[in-house]
Amino acid sequence: MTSSVSEPTVPPKLLLVDDEPSIRQLLSYRLKREGFDVVLAENGREAVKRLEAGGIDLLVSDIRMPDMSGIEVLRAARQLDPDILGIMITAYASKETSVEALRLGASNYVEKGGPEFPAAVVEVVKNALEQRRLRQDRRQLQQENLLLKRTLGTAHQFSNIVGRSPEMAEVFRLVETVAPTTSTILVTGESGTGKEMVARAIHFNSPRRDRPFVALNCGALTETLLESELFGHMRGAFTGAAATKKGLIEIADRGTVFLDEIGEMTPMMQVKLLRVLQERKFRRVGGLDEIEADIRIIAATNQDLSKAVAENRFREDLFYRVNVINVHLPPLRERREDVPLLADHFLRRYAQQMGKPVTGISGEAMALLEAYRWPGNIRELENVVERAVALERTPVVLPDSLPPVVRGGAPKTEAAIDLPESGFQLEAHVESIERAYLAEALRRAGGVQSRAAEILGMTFRSFRYYAKKYDIT
Repeated sequence: MTSSVSEPTVPPKLLLVDDEPSIRQLLSYRLKREGFDVVLAENGREAVKRLEAGGIDLLVSDIRMPDMSGIEVLRAARQLDPDILGIMITAYASKETSVEALRLGASNYVEKGGPEFPAAVVEVVKNALEQRRLRQDRRQLQQENLLLKRTLGTAHQFSNIVGRSPEMAEVFRLVETVAPTTSTILVTGESGTGKEMVARAIHFNSPRRDRPFVALNCGALTETLLESELFGHMRGAFTGAAATKKGLIEIADRGTVFLDEIGEMTPMMQVKLLRVLQERKFRRVGGLDEIEADIRIIAATNQDLSKAVAENRFREDLFYRVNVINVHLPPLRERREDVPLLADHFLRRYAQQMGKPVTGISGEAMALLEAYRWPGNIRELENVVERAVALERTPVVLPDSLPPVVRGGAPKTEAAIDLPESGFQLEAHVESIERAYLAEALRRAGGVQSRAAEILGMTFRSFRYYAKKYDIT
């Protein structure tokens, strides 16, 4: 992944604290001449207020000051930002103060006096910033290597997608066909059907298998955080952006980016993702350079995106870009013959993890598993089997180890529906029910929309959409 032009650099911001005006002026002049952004404070309390405002990369402070010592300022700085660099200057250097400064995380200290004093401060500042840059580069490389090792260390073969039903056989054939290609893929299906597992199988059976696979849930982050996570950001791009950070697209260079719940993307993020798919380029937040994006995108959703397009909640052009190849995963209730196979698969996994001699599932317990409708699909079945293995005291899982909702057996028949002879407006009736449930959930949540969304099993963005639609506040 390469950048078309060199990245613009933001000069490091230094806070210079000294109660002597002549020292402040001298050092400020020399440091600014070297390209640093210098902020001045004439005492410790003023320095702490400036530190609380954030954005300081390095503290240069006199040790002896009338209101607060430089050691106290450094201590306060480290509490506010553990990564801040600190350099102490003093005319009264002692072993005790030097040790205390270094213990608190100071990079170094410089003695005042002599014609070489300003140059010595500049040199120490440069060395401290260079050492931090090298540490950040090493950490970034370690994170990328760790990510690659973790993904490569996990088996993602087709055998991990368990199923023998005709529906799953068709999924296997389609995944095996599209994996070697570079096409963008949209995996659809209800929550818990295994969309990410299919995405991983596609990646690890493709020519990109030796490069990273990174996953991002688009519905779990705000627009600002989602943009930063996906594209990265430049230092100083927003409050708290203390250093330049690579986004997942850069980290996944020549690999695969899995965008889960893509239907939850805001319109602005949809525009930016569309540009990546069309031009294979992007910009970091706060950056000016275009960076090439050599990635494969696999998206997933539990929504009907064609309906979202019709309702102007999802861009039509983006829909056609991500829906080049559609892999649909059927819900578990439509492939009940796969339940015993999946249950045995999870049983072996959790019995081994827990070190328990549970080797099978009784016929009565299996009948209950097959009769249940599994609204949470494979994820719910996995949780039920894990719970059963944890609770079971015999070599086989018995019905008592299953949750009460599963022990209820086959789903109860629905109550008779009282449909008026003259008929009625179904859509208006459904909307009135939705409005009532949203309003009641919001009342129980004390007006907190995120909590109300949890009560109704909705994402925050979905709740916010319907609350706006029905004018519920």
